[in-house]
Amino acid sequence: MTVHLEVADGVGTIRLDRPPMNALDVATQDRLKELAEEATRRDDVRAVVVYGGEKVFAAGADIKEMQAMDHAAMVARSRDLQDSFSAVARIPKPVVAAVTGYALGGGCELALCADYRIAGDNAKLGQPEILLGVIPGAGGTQRLARLIGPSKAKDLIFTGRMVKADEALSLGLVDRVVPAADVYTEAHAWAAKLAQGPAIALRAAKESIDAGLEADLETGLAIERNWFAGLFATEDREIGMRSFVEEGPGKAKFL
Repeated sequence: MTVHLEVADGVGTIRLDRPPMNALDVATQDRLKELAEEATRRDDVRAVVVYGGEKVFAAGADIKEMQAMDHAAMVARSRDLQDSFSAVARIPKPVVAAVTGYALGGGCELALCADYRIAGDNAKLGQPEILLGVIPGAGGTQRLARLIGPSKAKDLIFTGRMVKADEALSLGLVDRVVPAADVYTEAHAWAAKLAQGPAIALRAAKESIDAGLEADLETGLAIERNWFAGLFATEDREIGMRSFVEEGPGKAKFL
């Protein structure tokens, strides 16, 4: 298999494993969707790390496979392509991308599906599809613009240029830069901490932010209000507030 799901201590690691560059061919895309949906379903997965290994996150689509596809073939495939990445974005749990080496094209688009991105100091990110005569097709034109703003996204997409980790950080494309050897450890620690948190409240926070960004302010406030009130029916809310009253903030142990 070209993608694996490994679970330990509440953290599920979705690991790309298609040497040498983790090219995202059709089989890998489909497997990614399958495992993202499994991570969504599994109660023992409370947070997720998406990781490509020590040397490369994912260098993009399998261009040889894509070159053989005509218009009709891509019309038939493009929805499944987007759905495979959207399955990662829709995981209702905290998701962190651990980015080492190249994250280009589909690799960058996959990192954009995470809630948080930790990059190694050797990382290079970009959307070079324009250099092939096409545009990003797995969410890049939409998620990148929402993350870093339209003008910065247009610069990267129009030119197809790669950015190193420090520029990616300044653009807001990644959230932290650490030594390359520490990327997975740091990402796992971020996920492991959140895996101990209140699962339903974390889901509520993620869905409120994500859905609210796609709506007007009043609709977003309604989404937040409904989730906020609904959490008062959960055991996590009882545990958290009881702990605060009895022991002070930050000491609750959630189930």
